[in-house]
Amino acid sequence: MNPSPESLQAFAQAASCGSLSAAARRLGKSQSTISEAVARLELDLGVELFERGPRRLQLTEAGSSLLARAEEVLAASDRLARHAASLAAGQEAKLTLVLSDAYQPKQYQARLVELDRRFPDLEFECLIAEHADVLDLVCQGRAHLGLLAAQPAYPPDIAHASVAANTQFGLFVAREHPLAKQQSITAEDLTNWRVLRLTSVASSDRPSDDLPSSGGRCWSAPDFLLLLEMAALGFGWAELPRELVANHGNGLLHELPMPGWPRHARVDVVWSRQRALRPVAAWLLERLLDDAVAPAIDSAYHAAP
Repeated sequence: MNPSPESLQAFAQAASCGSLSAAARRLGKSQSTISEAVARLELDLGVELFERGPRRLQLTEAGSSLLARAEEVLAASDRLARHAASLAAGQEAKLTLVLSDAYQPKQYQARLVELDRRFPDLEFECLIAEHADVLDLVCQGRAHLGLLAAQPAYPPDIAHASVAANTQFGLFVAREHPLAKQQSITAEDLTNWRVLRLTSVASSDRPSDDLPSSGGRCWSAPDFLLLLEMAALGFGWAELPRELVANHGNGLLHELPMPGWPRHARVDVVWSRQRALRPVAAWLLERLLDDAVAPAIDSAYHAAP
């Protein structure tokens, strides 16, 4: 037994209007068509939906119980039709964004709320990666857009633009670390202690490429959040996004007072020149960009070369 959408619509409209004739006018059909649709639905369901009175239709107890279910089916049918129309018009079914822990602004949350409201049927995936790994995921087509601390140079097949937000990097150690007890810090001081740095990042890729190497004593991790946890456990010092520390450090870290720090870094959004961005990705790109920057962005996202 599979009630037709037409029968469910006739039932819901008749219940709303209180009469078959009014439902017929609302739906642009004849009264006999609506009456037959409701009768057929009652036959399919095996229950009476209305008590037929001289003036106004009244829902039976069963009809009242089933009306909400009928409206749920009609709403799901509407969502299916809208989603199919969007896909037919070229909208992607899934969007993947890869972002760095360096990008922590509240605006990102606002963009997700907008994305949810504007594209409720979209499948959304968020990946976490840093620097070269972000670029690799975008180049490979694994992610449509990437957000990361601005790099000194990008591969020729990667388009990029600055977003409104920027990030600040500081040098951090655990509160009980010996460095935390010093009033001032020099680069030479840092060389005496283990450095914690990103696995995939060569020195030329880091937001600050003039930090000491700590004599080869280095522990690494693939993302800033893991580096934060390692620093909190006292394993060494690390260059970390200050907002990440504020949000996830739980008061366990001490920022080192070193001249020239903290340092600012732009945040860039990147995408591939080899693949045209489809409607949702292009919309999100525009929303991520600063209004002053957006008109000047590379037009490569409108169409692949």
